[in-house]
Amino acid sequence: MFSGGTYDEVARWLQNFFAAHAKRENVRAEVELEAGEAREGKSYAARVRLGERFAPPIEFEFADVARNRGSLEWCATLAARVREVVRDLGAAAA
Repeated sequence: MFSGGTYDEVARWLQNFFAAHAKRENVRAEVELEAGEAREGKSYAARVRLGERFAPPIEFEFADVARNRGSLEWCATLAARVREVVRDLGAAAA
């Protein structure tokens, strides 16, 4: 249903997806999506921040996200990964 899209549309979807699932784990979690000119049309890097702590970036190929964002299985796996990253950041801060 949501497969495909332009680079910017997919970036917006990925940013919103990450933020929604990160905040379900901890409302203070923030997400930064790197999608600048050097990555244009090729890739993204998403980083979760909790307070002053940053998780290592998670890299994505544009084509993979565009192709799979309509897949419930792929999205469920990604959501679990995002929530795990937030939990790990919270545990490291405690």
